[in-house]
Amino acid sequence: MAVDCGTDVVFDSKETIAIYNSSEWAARGFCRLCGSHLFYQLKGSGQYMMPVGLFGEVEGLIFERQFLLMKSLRFIVFQMRLRI
Repeated sequence: MAVDCGTDVVFDSKETIAIYNSSEWAARGFCRLCGSHLFYQLKGSGQYMMPVGLFGEVEGLIFERQFLLMKSLRFIVFQMRLRI
């Protein structure tokens, strides 16, 4: 699950971030020290999508979008109606 953080994202230390062009539409950012996934960035809009787990306990997030994958994860089942 990811949080849409928009385009105005600032990192304290870009030296510790490695970026991999993972597809035609997005690049992924990783920590050079531990390998943790930090974000993916949409190439067209520049929007950063960051794993929700990076933010600790956050209130007020709205789950509003689900992307369909070629192969769905069977262990994740959402119990609400979403805009797709």
